[in-house]
Amino acid sequence: MSNRKPAIVFIFITLVIDILGFGLIIPVLPGLVKTLTTGGPERGAHEFGLLLASFGLAQFLFSPILGALSDRYGRRPVLLIALFVTIFDYVIMALANSMGWLFVGRILAGMTGASFTVGSAYIADVSPPEKRAQSFGLIGAAFGVGFILGPAAGGLLATVSERAPFWAAAALSLANFLFGLFVFPESLQPKDRRAIDASSLNPAKGLVILLRFPWVAVMAAAMALTALAQNSLQSTWVLFTTARYHWSPLDNGLSLALIGLCSGLVQGGLTRLIIPRLGERRSVIVGYLVNFLGFLGFVLATKSWMVLVVLVFWCLGGISGPALQSMLSKQFQANEQGALQGALTSIQSLTGIVGPLIATWVFGYFTSPTAPIQMPAAPFALGAVLIAVSALVASKAMLSHRDDEIAAGEAKREVAPAE
Repeated sequence: MSNRKPAIVFIFITLVIDILGFGLIIPVLPGLVKTLTTGGPERGAHEFGLLLASFGLAQFLFSPILGALSDRYGRRPVLLIALFVTIFDYVIMALANSMGWLFVGRILAGMTGASFTVGSAYIADVSPPEKRAQSFGLIGAAFGVGFILGPAAGGLLATVSERAPFWAAAALSLANFLFGLFVFPESLQPKDRRAIDASSLNPAKGLVILLRFPWVAVMAAAMALTALAQNSLQSTWVLFTTARYHWSPLDNGLSLALIGLCSGLVQGGLTRLIIPRLGERRSVIVGYLVNFLGFLGFVLATKSWMVLVVLVFWCLGGISGPALQSMLSKQFQANEQGALQGALTSIQSLTGIVGPLIATWVFGYFTSPTAPIQMPAAPFALGAVLIAVSALVASKAMLSHRDDEIAAGEAKREVAPAE
């Protein structure tokens, strides 16, 4: 592991650039959908949900394939191919003059969304088990840094043209590809690679690895519920703030940059302090509690400054993700980390299909003239409920795992020879 630190730096920079490109388009994408859609705000919200869901569907179908291929051929070639195609994704959306072309662009993005799948496996390759929680926190930190710069820059570029952020994202994706081509090292040694067959590329079969241990399967269910809750915010944040507070693309870009800043501080810094002190199990529960209270805060915030305060607090819940991911990664061998991360990404992708559809439908319904009450924050109320259920499911899974560890320890002591 002598090259651990340089390797972590390489993957961190790659993920930052990748997220920066995506962050550029977030403040303007809902507005672009609105200009290409007829039928009013409710119809626009539903079309936006379908656009996000198409990305999730493509990612679900292809992420396990990319994870398995990275276990066979290495992380580097898979990542480079994905980054190369991403360039064309942004160019297509920059030129799109209909919703059909926007869908083509987002589907391409989902098909090649390998950065986090392969990046997670890369980190598992170069990090010892006791350091993985902190190292996985760097993924969140990369997400945070990208979201500090990306949305803010996207909001500023939107004052020039609503298409300018897409061209900027294409340029950054090109820079990311060139960086990987000339600098990015391989992390998976040939001796650790494994053969794959056609059946292992089945996206549904990729989830089977999570069924090997009952507590892992239950924990994966908790992750799915959490991802659904997160989708309620990701899918409707710009819609919500525009409807309730009348924010501009620049306002939304700056608020998303605040999310990035706080997420980066939490997952890149606080995780390294909190998780070792609380332990992975307690960190998961504390993170869930903070997320639950944060979602309630979004519902109750009547002023724009209030929602910004709640936003900072809500980001503190990010300590749960790296802790949970580390717990699961320790159950699998080195040559299975790509498959594991592909399966976890598949869960995210499945919720990325269902979550935006539900969240934008809830938003559209509770902001339509026929709604019994006008409640733009309705998706966040749903998010609070989902987080509460997720916390209960995760607690049950971790208790079951702890009981199994205690039983295994007692059995080992019983068979140990007497001195």
